[in-house]
Parts: sequence; C-alpha cells; structure tokens
Amino acid sequence: MNTCLGLELGSTRIKAVSIDEAFQPVSSGDYTWASRFENGVWTYPLEEVWTGLKAAISKVEDRQTVAAMGVSAMMHGYLAFDRDWNLLTPFRTWQCTSTGPAAAELTELFGFNIPQRWSVAHLYQAVLNGEEHIFSIAHITTLAGYVHHMLTGVNAVGVGEASGMFPIDSAVLDYDAGMLAKFDALEKVKGLPWKLRDLLPKVLTAGEPAGTLTEAGAALLDGLLAPGIPFAPAEGDAGTGMAATNAVAPRTGNVSAGTSIFSMVVLEKPLKKVHEEIDLVTTPAGAPVAMVHCNNCTNDTNAWVSVLGEAARLFGADPSTGELYTRLYEKSLEGEADCGGVLVCNYLAGEGVTRMDAGRPLVARTPETRFTLANFFRAQLYATMATLKIGMDILAEEGVAIDSLTGHGGLFKTPVVGQSYLAAACGAPVTCMETAGEGGPYGMALLAAYMLGKSEGERLEDFLGKRVFAETAGTTVRPDPALAEGFNTYIQRYKALLKVEQTAVEHL
Repeated sequence: MNTCLGLELGSTRIKAVSIDEAFQPVSSGDYTWASRFENGVWTYPLEEVWTGLKAAISKVEDRQTVAAMGVSAMMHGYLAFDRDWNLLTPFRTWQCTSTGPAAAELTELFGFNIPQRWSVAHLYQAVLNGEEHIFSIAHITTLAGYVHHMLTGVNAVGVGEASGMFPIDSAVLDYDAGMLAKFDALEKVKGLPWKLRDLLPKVLTAGEPAGTLTEAGAALLDGLLAPGIPFAPAEGDAGTGMAATNAVAPRTGNVSAGTSIFSMVVLEKPLKKVHEEIDLVTTPAGAPVAMVHCNNCTNDTNAWVSVLGEAARLFGADPSTGELYTRLYEKSLEGEADCGGVLVCNYLAGEGVTRMDAGRPLVARTPETRFTLANFFRAQLYATMATLKIGMDILAEEGVAIDSLTGHGGLFKTPVVGQSYLAAACGAPVTCMETAGEGGPYGMALLAAYMLGKSEGERLEDFLGKRVFAETAGTTVRPDPALAEGFNTYIQRYKALLKVEQTAVEHL
C-alpha cells in the first residue's frame, strides 16, 4: 500500500499525517511548540523546526510506504536569507503587527489590500526602518517555503502560499508584474542591490511536481524518510485547509479555527472595493479567494480552560483536558443567545481586522449582566469568532454568495457547538467532516495525492469532490434565527468593547 504524507508546521503543533490510497488518514504524529515574543517580534527558532519535524515524523508508522509528500506551514511572515541561505534576521511570524506603515503605503500604491503579515509588508517595513540586513538579502520565503527548499533544494511555493507573500495575477498564475514594477520603482527601494522578483520563490500550482527529497534533506530528518520521495508544491495552512475541507470551488468556503481563525471564500467575481479587512489570495489551483484572517482565536479560551481545570482539582476532581473542553463547550449551549451581557475580548496579539497593534485579553460586564458559567463560556466562544464575523459581514455587504462553509481545527472537535455559533455568525450552513480535526496536514497529504495520481486534465475541485469527498460523512448545522439575532446583539456590544480594548493597550 502506498501512502502520501502531509507535514504542517502550525502555530502550536508540528504535525505529520499519512493517508492511504482511499484518502483516509492512517497514521500521524505531532510535536508541540509555541511562538516567543522577543525584541518586539513574534518568532520561532528555526532549530526547533527540525526537532519538531523529526519528532512528528518518527511517530508515523508507515514511513517506508510514502510515495509522495508535501510541506505546509502557517502562512505569511518573513524569512530573509543571504545568497548561501544563511538567516539574516529572526523569523517574523504572522502574529507580528509592526508593519502598519509599510502595509498602508503598499495598499495605496497597488490599489490592492496588503495585510501587515504578508511577506512584502515585512520586507518593505525593513526597508523603511533602514535595517542593515536588507542589503544582503538574496531570498525571502515563508516557513513552508524554507522547509521545502531545505528538503528538496527547490526554491518554490504553491500559488496559494505565494499569494500571501505578494499579489498574484490569477490570469497567469504568477506574481502581478505591474505591482512588482511599482514596488521596484519606490524611492527607498531603487538604490538596493536587488529586484523583488529575484528575491521571491518560484510559483507552482497544485498538481505540479516540486522536487524530490534529496540526500541532504533526508539527512536533516535523520534518515526517517528515504531520498527520492516526490514533493507537491509547499502550501500555507489556508490552502491546505481548503483542500482538507473540499472548499476550492466558487461559492464554497472554509473556516480554520485554532490559535488563529480565518475564513476562505472562493469568489465568483472580483470585489467591488478594496477592503483592509479582506485579503485577496488564491486556492492551491490559483482561483481568487477572499480571506478574513484574524490573529486571535482559542488562546484565551485555552487559558481559561486551564484555570477552570485547576479549580476542579482543588476539590479532588481530575478531569482530562479533553473532558474539560467538552463539558465547558456543552455548558455554553445553556447560555443566553446574547451571553446575558457578558463580553470577552480575546486579543493576546494585535488584530489587523480591527486595527489593533497589540492585545490585552478582557472580560467585561455591567451590574445588570447575568454572569453565569454558561454565559461566560458562550461569550468566550463567541469571542473566538467575533472578529471573523466583522470581516464576513463586509463580504455579505459586497454580495458574496456562500452556499456552504466547512469548519476544521480544534474549535470544532466538540460536536455541534462551534458549528452552531459559526453558522449564526456567518449566516451560512457549516459542515464538519470526520477528518475536520486533522486539518492542514491532511489537506497537504491530499495535495500530494493529487500530484501523484490525478488524471490528465483533472481539476483539483473534481479530484476532491468526486474522488476524495464523494462519500465522506459529516454533519451540517444551519443558522438558527434566534441564535443569529443573539450573536448580532453581542457583536454590537463587542464593537463598543473594542474602544475599551484600545484604552487597555495604551495604559496596561
């Protein structure tokens, strides 16, 4: 039996998932890690990349049967290297919100929204800051692109990943040439010893071969995988999430919810206006996608679950982490539709959608608030998707049609709860499949399987829809009107709470 292996370097876990010839997960391994806030930058040490990958791959039981594989990682961010691939500055992750001036200037220059976390925003901010390393840059890439290059020797990324580095022209499936020229003509860029296109990795689309595991790459993994394994193009967690949820056709979308939360909605036509809250990226096949990306999702909830677990242990109870989450999620269903007036802002990091440069988690209530465990935890879960809803409401105002959303990631592991709240927030049916908890690494394995076994001319959406997910079991929750009304009430109060959040950032 041949298998395909997907690797993903997520925000909290490095994970490996193998799938069989029926596209079902058969083995997995993972490694827990966390970002660090050092010298004003959210970062991870690259040494830990290899520690984590080896730990995750070593737990995959069928490593000798891998016929194709691929690498995925958290999208965006900034990794800058010299000509010999020496790292010039610590990895700057998607969590960083220090590129506001660059993002604003580039958005105006291109007439195209450039979010703060995109690679080009990080690069131009380094130029504006006069950072010394900009004179030595020969390559910029993402985390997935770096790992892919180290394992294969190929400096390329998938088009979905590339679209989080620099705008893509979907007609030619490459970086937008006009915008590249505008960037190179910027006054502060003209004197630098490089052109932007020369720094960026090559763009590949789903199904194209992207190199093989080299001897040097296999050595980096301590021989856990044999040299010669073909690789699919590296993708970001947004693209692999779309593959994992069969959401690559127009009018479909998915929501990935873990440390961060983001939606991807495949567009039928361009948006009428430029919106700073909406990223325009692509599917792994290059189709245009509207993305609402929010830095903050479950981190604050995780902290509260830990504290409530401590409280339980004071009385001799010792619930497992999984049981704690399940009981608290289910308890939230007993809360009022508007959370009884309880408000939570879950910002640990800054938030581009609401223009926050930093975060201070808050719980707020008035004397009239009905402060119960059910209302409090429902407010916690509403908060995980409140900022997403602000962005999704903009798409609704643009007339973007969504027939279905698919949820995946940790927020949806407890059946029905997260689905119900998300359906109410977005006004669309939300489906969770049995593979929802596998998320991005499963999607990357599917992209490797597509490259390995697609028929002549077979499109990615047909491969996924007709061969992978045709008989996949799942549950669908439709928006409940009363719940939607309660969420809308909550979101109006939440927008007012953001003024309190801004004050907390300024004074705490």
